[in-house]
Amino acid sequence: MARTEEPAVEPGSRALPGWVAAVVTFLASGAVLVLEIAGLRLIAPYVGITLQTNTAVIGFALAAIAVGAWAGGAVADRRDPRGLLAPLLVAGGALVVAVVPVVRFAGALLSGADAGSVLLLAAVAVVLPAALLSAVPPMVVALQLGSLRETGSVVGKLSGIGTLGGIAATFGTGFVLVAVLPTSVILVGTGLVVVATGIGLQLLLRRTVAVRLPGALLVAALAGTGLAVVAPSPCQVETTYHCARVVADPAREGGRTLVLDTLRHSYVDLDDPTHLEFGYVRTIASVTDTLARPGEAISALHVGGGGLTLPRYLADVRPGTTSRVLEVDAGVLAVDRDELGLETSAQLRVDVGDARTGLAQEPGGTRDLVVGDAFGGLAVPWQLATVEALELVDGALTDDGVYAVNLIDHGPLSFLRAELATMQQVFPHVALLARGPVVEGREGGNVVAVASRSPLDTAAIAAALTGRALPWEIVAGADLTAFVGSAPVLTDDFAPVDQLLTPYG
Repeated sequence: MARTEEPAVEPGSRALPGWVAAVVTFLASGAVLVLEIAGLRLIAPYVGITLQTNTAVIGFALAAIAVGAWAGGAVADRRDPRGLLAPLLVAGGALVVAVVPVVRFAGALLSGADAGSVLLLAAVAVVLPAALLSAVPPMVVALQLGSLRETGSVVGKLSGIGTLGGIAATFGTGFVLVAVLPTSVILVGTGLVVVATGIGLQLLLRRTVAVRLPGALLVAALAGTGLAVVAPSPCQVETTYHCARVVADPAREGGRTLVLDTLRHSYVDLDDPTHLEFGYVRTIASVTDTLARPGEAISALHVGGGGLTLPRYLADVRPGTTSRVLEVDAGVLAVDRDELGLETSAQLRVDVGDARTGLAQEPGGTRDLVVGDAFGGLAVPWQLATVEALELVDGALTDDGVYAVNLIDHGPLSFLRAELATMQQVFPHVALLARGPVVEGREGGNVVAVASRSPLDTAAIAAALTGRALPWEIVAGADLTAFVGSAPVLTDDFAPVDQLLTPYG
């Protein structure tokens, strides 16, 4: 039987110029990844940054990509994609622009870390624009297929170009754009570039096919840009990791509260560093009061900076104290300098970077005190909560040094119990400082856990708490063992911190 050639499918009649197909595919795929990364930062001021927030944004983005690609391919089999590509690009770009005002207006109504708010705001941020832009690559593939013999090479090449667009957008956004531009500018700029590409494609194709761009799409892009400018932003400063602002205390002239995303992270009195507003800070200060002799200088390491309330306190009440602060967000430190009067010195050193790597670089056996007060949203970053991380803390302490860490949890306090179990795995002496209703399981909130190689002077700590009028109890020994129960020990291989944590009671 004679071998027959496969029939060509309109060879060359509909294909875009190769460079145009590559640019459109690269840009549409890249814009989706920019939206995914920047969208997470856009919703963080309203719902915080937790594993659930990340999961929601990634999950909705993947769902939108799947639906868009499926629908785009199906439509391309029924209609000439040349008449759809430009409108899709303009509509998708306009929606990327519109995400900024829509999220900011909706965020005022959906703020909070509850699952409903997280899921709804994440969906608003990514689903529609990501779905429209994800319909573009399969339509470009349909145009470029001149023969069934070319399916593998055409699909493979354009798929690779789209993937490269996503990779470039991911690294470019994460390493460059977020460091130099506000999230709103990143999203509006990306959307306008996509809109401009759609207009350019329409001009290119107008001689070969009747491509019409509805005027409403262009109006929507312009309106979205205008709304993005006037939409209320909760940020005074947008740092690499946070939406930050400093709020003056109307009841105290020098009082300032540092707010990161949805949480009050630090309170600083510019005139009086010994004024400690938050209960957990006063509790940690009570622990520090029992170290060495009153007024004697100590060596301290602070895991997490925030407003540097405790380093300032120690410098004032224990002159000559040396403190090293590990803070991951250089932008927060800039706010500290500009708004909260931070001045570093030989006695106060601040290192920017992840605290886990900073702990690994800490000289052994030199610190009288290590304070843990690092949070990603309401959760301690998991890499700071494990046995391996606490072994680094233990290595930094002197034989009678003390580790005091701020933790937040609510009933059933699963994360708190697990972290205490983990501390007991590393330190022979551990105690929990908390309000009575928390110990009884009726309430939640901030607690302080204390650990050391040497026996803890719980009597001195209790006296210091009483002196500060703090109604906090000390749970240690058999009572603490009963409180911890069968809670799991957290390790680098198993640290479900976000899943154990109950954000609100």
